[in-house]
Amino acid sequence: MKISHPFLLLIFISAGAIAGRACDLCGCYTPQLEAMSGMEPQSSKSWWNGFYGAVGEQFTHFGTVLVDGREVANPTGQYENSSITQLVAGYQINSRFALQISVPLIYREFKRPEGFAIDRGTVSGLGDVSLLLRTVLFHYASPGRRTFQFEDKTVVAIDLEPDFTASAILLTGIKFPTGDSSRLEEEFHEIEIPGAPVSGIHGHDLTLGTGSYDGIFGEQFSLRYKNIFLESNVQFTLRGDGAHQYHFANDLVWNAGPGYYFVRRRDMIVGLQFVTSGEHKDVDRFRGKKAEDTGIVVSRGRFSAEVAAEIPVLIDNTALQVVPDYRLRGGISFHF
Repeated sequence: MKISHPFLLLIFISAGAIAGRACDLCGCYTPQLEAMSGMEPQSSKSWWNGFYGAVGEQFTHFGTVLVDGREVANPTGQYENSSITQLVAGYQINSRFALQISVPLIYREFKRPEGFAIDRGTVSGLGDVSLLLRTVLFHYASPGRRTFQFEDKTVVAIDLEPDFTASAILLTGIKFPTGDSSRLEEEFHEIEIPGAPVSGIHGHDLTLGTGSYDGIFGEQFSLRYKNIFLESNVQFTLRGDGAHQYHFANDLVWNAGPGYYFVRRRDMIVGLQFVTSGEHKDVDRFRGKKAEDTGIVVSRGRFSAEVAAEIPVLIDNTALQVVPDYRLRGGISFHF
């Protein structure tokens, strides 16, 4: 079992923080539409104004070798660079419900020992597509204030945003086995050669999909008082039976932290947030047995963008694995 508690520095332009900061096969990019500036109540818009789109990018570099939580030498320089681009299309049905589909495009580059030789290569293609329903369980806003100003000798009333807001959102969905899972067949042919370097990069690390139908459950909670805010996200992935007799373990990811809006106007929001995140994952199973090397415990109008960087602080793992050194994230979304 491995538990990872990386420290996350998140800088985002707009209020468009994202959820689903998870492992390469888990997370769903979910722009927080209700936080985007320029959003009006659904009742005042045409039906097509409910559509939105987004693009998210996650890059992770794996280059540190751990054995049961202890760092060991990496004489062959094995590593993996993983890039996942998520294309999101969705529809905000009303103020409570939004339905979205997420299509991941994956590119992975790797170098690993294979016996006494070195194996280099890349894998790329479509990952596992997810369909997600966002349900607003609770939303509260304190009574707004009103101010007046003179324009051409006319008094104009200006409604100000509430000082205090709070909301809770439920995430439910399903992930489909659309990604190529043929790399999992490597698990049938792995043989350790005495005296040869051991690889920490396996078929389950390079696969584009799990080969299973998975359930997605999560929550998003946000709290704001004037320019100070607090957000938390939790996502649990319930794995189904995978392909090639390989069963990925259930996965739980979370993150939470405070932030501050330096600029908060109707047409622009700029903020900074510090987030602590973590992940807990049990051990995968291959042919019914534990696979010990797998445990992992600027907004402008209707646009929203964010940039983030993660640095691991504490990682505990099982057996020999190549673990993340850092992770970069970014995304941009648009609401019609």
